[in-house]
Amino acid sequence: MERSKGGREVVVTAETVQVGLAKVRTTAEEEKVLRLRYGARVDPRAPLPRAAGNNAELADELLLIEMQLLRGLKARTQATMGTATAAKGSAKDKIVKALKKKS
Repeated sequence: MERSKGGREVVVTAETVQVGLAKVRTTAEEEKVLRLRYGARVDPRAPLPRAAGNNAELADELLLIEMQLLRGLKARTQATMGTATAAKGSAKDKIVKALKKKS
C-alpha cells in the first residue's frame, strides 16, 4: 500500500504493475526496480530485448562474440567427452588384458 496525494491508501498489486509496464515505456533499470519491488513477472512468451538496439555494427560485433563463445563451448564439451571415452576405453582395455592373462 502506498499513500496517494489525497491521503488515501492505494493498493498496488503485481498485476497492476505488469499491466502498467506493458502500456508505458520505461528504462531497463526502472522496469527492473518496479518488477522487483512489486513482484511483477515478465511474460514468458515476450521477445528478449536486443542489446544492440538499432546499431547494426554493434549487433555484428555481438554476433561474432557469441559465435566465438559457442565454438569454445563446443570444443570444451568435445574435449571432456573425448577424455571420458578415452578413460572408459583404457579401463576396458585393462580388463580385457587381465582376462586374457587369466586364461
